[in-house]
Amino acid sequence: MTSDIEKILYTEKEIHSRVQEMGEEISKEYSEIYSVGILKGASIFYADLVRAVKIPVMLDFMMVSSYGAESVTSGKVDIKKDLERDISGKDLLIVEDIIDTGITMKCLSKILKERGAKSVKIAALLSKPDRREVEVDIDYLGFSVPDEFLVGYGLDYAEKYRNLPFIGVLKRSVYE
Repeated sequence: MTSDIEKILYTEKEIHSRVQEMGEEISKEYSEIYSVGILKGASIFYADLVRAVKIPVMLDFMMVSSYGAESVTSGKVDIKKDLERDISGKDLLIVEDIIDTGITMKCLSKILKERGAKSVKIAALLSKPDRREVEVDIDYLGFSVPDEFLVGYGLDYAEKYRNLPFIGVLKRSVYE
């Protein structure tokens, strides 16, 4: 699989260090949190981040999409797997792998606030600001990245490469 990688943007060590820092930041702000990992891409980041948090953390997951079978966002969030518990009065932390257009996170934040969450914040490993279509507040950010096709550490292409321990740029020849 590594032969399909054009270059490594962030090494395993760099990712680990930044995730630990994010965990410390989150731990200072809350006494406990209800965390919502966004499947599938954020699963590896989510596991590492919640272990870096030093306060009580309730774990839950959602699977959402605004793309469907298209390569361009529809602007409407489709919830494929929903939360298992009531979130009324809870401080929520959405944990996402990458935010590009911002549409999915903006819509999801609004939905969760409407369900009665006390607060909703976002932790994202990566942000592609050049792709942003709507403003979205990322409260805890790992790295800002260029608009390239990234894989590894949960990010995939055709369900492959998620298990790479680094974040790399996929060679164009692989996906074109």
